[in-house]
Amino acid sequence: MRAARLLALLGVLSALAACADVGVRLGDGGGGGAAPEGLGAYGDVPIATPFNPRDLAWSTAPGGGSIAGLLDYRPGGVAYTCNGGDVILTPESPWSRRRMVILYGAAIGAAIPVSVVRARTAGTPIGDYARYVRKTTCDLQNHFYFSDLPSGAWYVITVAKPVDGRGEAMAVTRRVEVRGGQRSIILN
Repeated sequence: MRAARLLALLGVLSALAACADVGVRLGDGGGGGAAPEGLGAYGDVPIATPFNPRDLAWSTAPGGGSIAGLLDYRPGGVAYTCNGGDVILTPESPWSRRRMVILYGAAIGAAIPVSVVRARTAGTPIGDYARYVRKTTCDLQNHFYFSDLPSGAWYVITVAKPVDGRGEAMAVTRRVEVRGGQRSIILN
């Protein structure tokens, strides 16, 4: 019985590892909930993790990686767009991972109403964080692109609005690992 469980776990881990190399259609990620008491979504990041610029310094180095992305967010069949809006790319560090959990309820990916994120943002000091954040614009077809990225983990964040104008704007996030070359993602 124990060997069967171990084999099943190894199969799941192998499938996840294969996804990391080929670009993944990233699903909901389970966002929107509250952060666990005292710990981040990974269970290893205390809420009191301080901002440390040294943890983000890796993200300022030049690199050969890129992220080509597409927003394809359609909850309940309702189409959303990021056309003309900002797409933010944030480097991962213990502090930024904790921040993702606090603001979005998850460190892997989430889709949560912008009003909820804004309510959670009030009074949160961010120090010198802005100098490590990259920004681009979402085009008419909901595509975005980041280039010259060093290898590492990043958070992609954008605001998705209903195409028909009815409904609430949603903050859509995903964690993406870049290991040289281009990484393609779909925010959905």
